[in-house]
Amino acid sequence: MALPATKLLMLLSLFGGKCGPAASLDNCVFMGEEETNNLYEDGDVVIGGLFPLHYSPVSSSLPTFKTKPTPSTYKYFSSRALRWMQTMTFAIEEINQRNDLLPHLKLGFHIRDSCNNIPVSLKASLLLVNGQPERDKGLETDSDSNLGCGAVHKAVSPVIIGDAGSGVSMALLRNLGSFHIPLVSYFASCSCLSNQKEFPTFMRTMPSDAFQIRALARLVSYFGWTWVGVIGTESDYARFAIQLFLQESVHYGVCAAYTHLYPVVLSQQAVDELLDNIQMASSKVIINFSSESELQIILKEIRHRNITDLQWIASEAWATATSLWEKFGDLLTGTLGFAIRRAEVIPGLRQHLTSLRPLYIHESAYLAEFWEETFNCRLNGSKNNHSHGVDNYLDRLPCKGTEDLNDVYSPYSDVTQLRVSYNVYKAVYLVAHALQDMSDCRMGQEPFLNGTCADPKNFKPWQLIHYMKRANFSALGEKVNFDQNGDPIAYYDLLNWHRMPDGSLHLVKVGFYDASLPDEHSLVINESVIQWPVGKQASRSVCSESCPPGSRIARRKGEPICCFDCVPCAEGEVSNETDSLECSRCSEDRWPNKARDLCIPKTIEFLSYHELMGIVLCVVSVLGACISISILAIFFMYKDTPLVRANNMEMSFLFLVFLTICFLVGLLFIGEPSEWLCRIRYPAFGISFALCISCLLAKTVVVLMAFRSTLPGNNVMKWFGPNQQRASVVLATAVQIIICLIWLITSPPHAHNNTDYHGATIIIECVTGSEIGFWCVLGYIGILACMCFLMAFLARKLPDNFNEAKFITFSMLIFFAVWITFIPVYVSTAGKYTVAVHIFAILASSFGLLFCIFAPKCYIIILKPEKNSKKKMMHR
Repeated sequence: MALPATKLLMLLSLFGGKCGPAASLDNCVFMGEEETNNLYEDGDVVIGGLFPLHYSPVSSSLPTFKTKPTPSTYKYFSSRALRWMQTMTFAIEEINQRNDLLPHLKLGFHIRDSCNNIPVSLKASLLLVNGQPERDKGLETDSDSNLGCGAVHKAVSPVIIGDAGSGVSMALLRNLGSFHIPLVSYFASCSCLSNQKEFPTFMRTMPSDAFQIRALARLVSYFGWTWVGVIGTESDYARFAIQLFLQESVHYGVCAAYTHLYPVVLSQQAVDELLDNIQMASSKVIINFSSESELQIILKEIRHRNITDLQWIASEAWATATSLWEKFGDLLTGTLGFAIRRAEVIPGLRQHLTSLRPLYIHESAYLAEFWEETFNCRLNGSKNNHSHGVDNYLDRLPCKGTEDLNDVYSPYSDVTQLRVSYNVYKAVYLVAHALQDMSDCRMGQEPFLNGTCADPKNFKPWQLIHYMKRANFSALGEKVNFDQNGDPIAYYDLLNWHRMPDGSLHLVKVGFYDASLPDEHSLVINESVIQWPVGKQASRSVCSESCPPGSRIARRKGEPICCFDCVPCAEGEVSNETDSLECSRCSEDRWPNKARDLCIPKTIEFLSYHELMGIVLCVVSVLGACISISILAIFFMYKDTPLVRANNMEMSFLFLVFLTICFLVGLLFIGEPSEWLCRIRYPAFGISFALCISCLLAKTVVVLMAFRSTLPGNNVMKWFGPNQQRASVVLATAVQIIICLIWLITSPPHAHNNTDYHGATIIIECVTGSEIGFWCVLGYIGILACMCFLMAFLARKLPDNFNEAKFITFSMLIFFAVWITFIPVYVSTAGKYTVAVHIFAILASSFGLLFCIFAPKCYIIILKPEKNSKKKMMHR
């Protein structure tokens, strides 16, 4: 173990210019100030320790180097760090008393103050691995004379437990890594330290920030805080943590309202810049990556500016820093933060911490300083020369000797939150178990050269690293092991800072994060026990309010993804989730509801018998058929009267029968369309009207020909007898039947669900299949109507008793008016209204034919029977 120390001392002497290339150990010269403040106990293996007992350096002007620069002074002494240090000495004493662990090896310790400062830590680490030359007590030696390396009396440390800060640990590793001296940190969490290529000699009992950052991202996402401020000190720890958070938060839809790094030594300008960012931002949630020392200055300025209602999210560096509560409890109520795993109790630790004896205290400047700061008194013969209060420490009253740590509260003796202390405890046991494994070595079974074993009392540091990497042990019932990067499995307690009725602080566990569990179960939170800064529920911290179901997110160009506008879903689309990125289109048979958050079945539309319009048309159709049958009955009853006989009785009967069919055809257009109904509907309409108009045409032609046949030599009536009239009706109708058959064979009408006209409605309609077929049917009816109108027009000047042609002419005019009007209306409407227009045209034209032709006759038959005689008919 002396070889690495010798190399380091020779390296230092080369930089000092005192030794040549061939310099020996005897003329090696120690450089730097002598550091007497340390805690040392000898042993077969002396474990080094670095703890930040002092922090927050007092800012001073830059050295001019005209005189020897003076050492830095610090504002605060950390009782908490002193507990960590004492935990290390306790663990070593505990191991030395055990018979099952290192029974033949005594552990010692050499502990120094790192002051959370890289230069101080580097110097302290060199003293640990090199040793410091000491002047012999009782000999008068010039204090300015140089000491040689031969004056080193304390054993050097082959392993160091420390430091607390990630940045300091990185500096130590870069300095000591070349000599393969292992460093075990109890509080350095930067994920950058997991890089084994860069830091192969590093291990830690503190989880990597990669896990903490994942837990923080999930935490803020859990409470819907998508707009957060992220701040931290200008250190490797904070830089890497913020960088990781910004990368991880993207996966959870969380954005940084601002990120701000502030210097470790805060000037008023730096504080003002940070507070300006906090005040200008709309975010009320702040994640802070720093220690309590920097936060004190920030909180003091926040109080000065009266900034309230902030939700602090603590990193593990200050999640349990209860020292902040006394001055800033009103600002920190409701703080949430992840703290590393806590030991419920370390048996015997509290007794070890509180059993400080005056003799033991006098021997240690650290313990003396703690005692004097805690009780505000001065110990006789104290080695302490620091004072952190207002008064000079020399002006303090002497200690009475009756002081008792059990009578006062101090973070030093507070064992309710054994987290970092537990990490220190595990770090000591990691080294101990590695040494035990080294002691259990069997020759020929080890990976060293030729299967040799290392001597636990005289080994090289790199040999110890081999065993440390393979360590697997239990501490206080917890299984302790490490991954390939030297990191432990991450587990965090989620703590909430509760203000108790008496104003004191109570750290309440409200959840946990366990990285060993599946991602969806790794974070567990009990919201019911959380105390919030304001009110009884979590505050809102978003850039844009959530988009409700029925809308989607529209990103704002050039802004973070958390800043967006809410755009209603387009027609035919829905979103049933909050903050939906896109809307989904409903299926063809569904349509969005009014809120556009649910697809509901579309409204089915067709002309139904159950709606008012369908009922009215149905009643009118039946009424028209009944009137036609009634007139038929009247004509049948009075078939022997001159009026009925004079108007081609047979054709009149047929006409009334076919007209009844026309009225009833309208019923085929009411009700839900089906394939068979659609194929019957249009042909029935075309054929029934062809029959009607054919009958009218036959009657008109017969009347016209009858008068022409009275001329001498004209025998035309033999071609228009009853058989010929029936044949003409059949022939005229046969043409329509042929047209319908061709239509049905080639492209028949069929039922169709029309979703194009109105998205929210499915119109069940009969489509014609072939537009040509439909218009041919309608056109043929028009041709027959034109022929009928022409014949009736020619017969309009016949004698009054045979003046049926006038009524037929008038009925044809109504027929034309109805169907000509029908065409544009039919084309411009859709759905059930198209069907209604069609039925209306059928009924209107049918009623026109019925009333124009038969109403005058019925009037005479029923109301003027005296005119229905041969005598009256002949005299007209």
